[in-house]
Amino acid sequence: MTVIQFTPLSSLVQPAFWHDLVRLKIDVLKLSSEPQTVTASYSAGKSIVDRETGQDVALGCQLVLGGDGLNPQSSIPTHAVGVKGTLKNYNTIEDFKAADKSALFNELADELWSNMNSETGLTDLGYLNKFLILTFADLKKYKFFYWFAFPAFVAKPAWEIDARGWLSAEEQLGRQALESIHTAVSNPPGDGTSPVAFFIARPAKSSSGEVTYQTAPVGQWESFFNGVADDKRILGFVDPSASPQSPGWPLRNLLSVVYTRLGVKGPLNVLAWRDAEAPGSNRGWRSRLGLVSVVGGPAAAEETARPAAVGWEKNTQGKLAPRLADLAPMMDPTRLADQAVDLNLKLMRWRILPALDLEKVSGTKCLLLGAGTLGCYVARTLMGWGVRTITFVDSGRVSFSNPVRQPLFEFVDCLEGGKPKAACAADSLKKIFPGVNATGVDMSIPMPGHPIPPAALEKTKTDVTRLEALVDDHDAVFLLMDSRESRWLPTVLGAAKGKIVMNAALGFDSFLVMRHGVRAAHSSGESPRLGCYYCNDIVAPADSLTDRTLDQMCTVTRPGLAAIASSSAVEILVSLLQHPKGVNAPPPKPDDEGSESVLGLVPHQLRGFLAQFNNKLITGAAYDKCTGCSETVLKEYETRGFEMMLKAFNETGYLEKLTGLDKLHADSEAAMESVNWVDEDGDGDGADDF
Repeated sequence: MTVIQFTPLSSLVQPAFWHDLVRLKIDVLKLSSEPQTVTASYSAGKSIVDRETGQDVALGCQLVLGGDGLNPQSSIPTHAVGVKGTLKNYNTIEDFKAADKSALFNELADELWSNMNSETGLTDLGYLNKFLILTFADLKKYKFFYWFAFPAFVAKPAWEIDARGWLSAEEQLGRQALESIHTAVSNPPGDGTSPVAFFIARPAKSSSGEVTYQTAPVGQWESFFNGVADDKRILGFVDPSASPQSPGWPLRNLLSVVYTRLGVKGPLNVLAWRDAEAPGSNRGWRSRLGLVSVVGGPAAAEETARPAAVGWEKNTQGKLAPRLADLAPMMDPTRLADQAVDLNLKLMRWRILPALDLEKVSGTKCLLLGAGTLGCYVARTLMGWGVRTITFVDSGRVSFSNPVRQPLFEFVDCLEGGKPKAACAADSLKKIFPGVNATGVDMSIPMPGHPIPPAALEKTKTDVTRLEALVDDHDAVFLLMDSRESRWLPTVLGAAKGKIVMNAALGFDSFLVMRHGVRAAHSSGESPRLGCYYCNDIVAPADSLTDRTLDQMCTVTRPGLAAIASSSAVEILVSLLQHPKGVNAPPPKPDDEGSESVLGLVPHQLRGFLAQFNNKLITGAAYDKCTGCSETVLKEYETRGFEMMLKAFNETGYLEKLTGLDKLHADSEAAMESVNWVDEDGDGDGADDF
């Protein structure tokens, strides 16, 4: 007799599992280290034929943890046995190293012993293969430290096999017998895809007189084997080992339960079932049969104390230590960058902002009108927030003065007349982060006060149509141009189409950042409607570009101002997106909690003064005679379309007449003329003449 040598289980974790663990850690677990249930599987042992020697080479005795292992509804591969386990993930590598592994292992062994001695200890044997996995996921480097444990009890006295060892089941039982067992074990009632992990079998005669075998669950031992001779009784299990003389790890606990609960000492025929799939035409049956027994020890179950347990997996060097899975070298760098961008943002939700809706931010499509200093900084900040769709519109080319202030351009972009700014900025974004959907559109925006020559009429009409389509296709429009009148057309389009419109304008050491209010038709009506960029004006936008000196043609500002204004514009947008009322978010008021999103206030206007390093929050109401967002202008646009725009471009005074500003001017002048002005000396009588 020889003590049985068992082939330990080894883990095989598919890369998809680690990806799903990353998702679970970032989006669900966060800082929690609560144990998680995982599902793995093992299949019957397999071997391959060495082409040179013709000998069978046994493959690994593996427990496979697949990509859906963390899914409670995970499916088990065909011809495989499902196994439940417990995963405990740690937040730091120090916690992983310092974990009381003995205590965790003994806790699982105690659970195994308790289940073995419970009322269902013989009827539901799934607990026999339960495993433990400890992990630490380095989410930035995509390295995963892990350690598996497969608890199994040490039999004292040990189970032994007779001198013949493990024999070919086909030679011992016959092909007909194995075929009958295969039908019962590998194709059980139900889904018919998962074999029975543990079973018992007894011989029976078929109608033709050939010996076949009947199978039953282990829990039916007494009734099933009633009247069956001991040497005809078979205890079977799906064996993940392919070693000729070493059965797989699941047999250890199976022998423990029949010894503990049934008092079985043997001799007992054990069938290591390795034919969950029918053997090929040129391959024989691979299952093994051995006669095992316990030499010495009690005749029946008498022990109440839990026996010792073993089962920690060794690493690839054969030492009792964790393993390491480094996925970074095998991952697409683009995907690594994509997940790293998301990681930095999702970490905000762990402790600081659990209610932060990052998907709403990343799904916002942003149209940047202007690819200069403001446009470059706005785009970089949007990418930092995870925005994936950014479109630039600009008609300029990169000049030698641009790269030092506009961070999306380099010196080489200025050569040979300069690259088109919009396309160059979009290409730079893709170089920085390949996951961004960046597009550049080379186009000028028609402006009031800048008449359209007849020769350019069709091109202007095409540009307007294209701009309308761009506004339609995006959720937020940033006005980042360097003139007042260039903002008029997108202001009208944004208001008419119900888009979020963000405006940023620079002075030398001051800036204005604002969100445009929505038109009355889109307003919630709970608070006064907020104004747009033109609501404080009593004149229409006109030509401000002609006859300007060099310092007026360039945006002369303190270098840090554009970055401050751009970042502020993006932060206001993100705060707006997080507000439950969205575009109807009210401006901040004292002691008004309803004016805040999860990120804080959502101001209407932010005016910054760098000379004093001071910011002021300002709220401006919409003006019913506004040349940009009033209902009069919007309805005229919706009714007459390009014809209305063309008049605004070509005719001085058209917008004032349309909105009634001309009458306001006339009334103001009439009022001034009706005043009876008196000089300082007066007439000497001390009377108040006005």
